[in-house]
Amino acid sequence: YRNANSKSCSDRKATIVMEHMIQVSDVAHTCEHWTVYRKWNERYFVECCHAYRQGRAEHDPADDWYPSELGFLDFYVIPLAQKLQACGVFGPLGEAYLSTARRNRQQWEACGQQVVEEMVERYRLNYENSNNNNNNN
Repeated sequence: YRNANSKSCSDRKATIVMEHMIQVSDVAHTCEHWTVYRKWNERYFVECCHAYRQGRAEHDPADDWYPSELGFLDFYVIPLAQKLQACGVFGPLGEAYLSTARRNRQQWEACGQQVVEEMVERYRLNYENSNNNNNNN
């Protein structure tokens, strides 16, 4: 009975670790260097803007991108990084991922509004250019 109970506990822990790893795979860019984080953040922003322009999303992501990103980091990314660090699956890298996520959060708080303004401007220019090119054809 003891071996079965021990195996069951071990299987449950492995399942939890796998669930955390699957979750982090979607948001790994948030635990990377600021430039990597910004690159993927902007790509997702553009994707959301396209969805809005095409009528597949209800609101313009530019309206709340800055505060939403803070909430995402505070209530999803950092707690997830804390869980991964605690389970030890990444060894010493667990602490590095957690500290990088926290630094990105601090950086976003400090200059995220400016970053959003820049992303909106780039999107607007690219969107207008692509519309002008389509209208000229």
